[in-house]
Amino acid sequence: MALFKIGNRLEYIMEKPFKLEKEIQTLTEQNLNTIFGLDFVKSEFALNNFRIDTLAFDKDANAFVIIEYKRDKNFSVIDQGYAYLSLMLNNKADFILEFNENLDKTLKRNDLDWSQSRVMFISPAFTTYQREAINFKDLPIELWEVKRYENNSVAFEQIQKAGAQESIKTISKTDKTIDHVIKEIKVYSEQEHLENVNEEIEELYEKFKNAILNLDNLEVKPKKKYIAFVAGRNVIDILPQKKALKMWINMSKGELEDTKGITRDVSTTGHWGNGDFEIQVKDDENLEYILSLVKQSIRKNKK
Repeated sequence: MALFKIGNRLEYIMEKPFKLEKEIQTLTEQNLNTIFGLDFVKSEFALNNFRIDTLAFDKDANAFVIIEYKRDKNFSVIDQGYAYLSLMLNNKADFILEFNENLDKTLKRNDLDWSQSRVMFISPAFTTYQREAINFKDLPIELWEVKRYENNSVAFEQIQKAGAQESIKTISKTDKTIDHVIKEIKVYSEQEHLENVNEEIEELYEKFKNAILNLDNLEVKPKKKYIAFVAGRNVIDILPQKKALKMWINMSKGELEDTKGITRDVSTTGHWGNGDFEIQVKDDENLEYILSLVKQSIRKNKK
């Protein structure tokens, strides 16, 4: 993507390439929470014959995230990604110990949702082959391109899957490592969240989904317990239920202006989604008003 400085005439801003992978790693690790909303655990985590560039933790999913940085293009995202995930699943205690020692916390095996673990590759560019390789609907591997520019700015952009319909399970029978990993790690889809709802609720979800996506450049990320709408951080989380949609606006108590009082304060009660405000929706009567609440969350959470 070309970058221009606005003036009387647009001025093209040249890309400033990274000379070393370590530059990308240092920049990412120092800003891990700002860029991805992840907690930094360990740099250069060595275990067995592997060395993980960055070990991070996703508080939202209660899962580890393995990050690898690449400048060269000669590597297989599938082979390396699943090798790292297999390493983690075979050495869970070591990962927990590393977390507890570096973050000075007490994390137990049962506190983690291993099924939500994933690998992220960050590189200035990926080949067409690598982009095509991630085109599975249930692949726990993400590709992120990073670009640095001469005006002292940087951009991280996730490579999106091109309408993936095929499951990684189709090739797992020929690869023991992949077969081992997919038994524990699961990538969720919107369709799975909609399997047990009636047609009215599915239609209601689609109406709210399309309206929310029209507000801004949001990304839909299905999680284990809900479907997240993300703009840097989660903006709103939606759980389709049999007879209603349950929503959570990602704003803290005292931040949301809800003049109609349709939200419920869940700041002191356990709940799945992000934020202190919950809404139960059975129809589209308050659609426009709810969108006004979502706009407030976008202003707060968009990066």
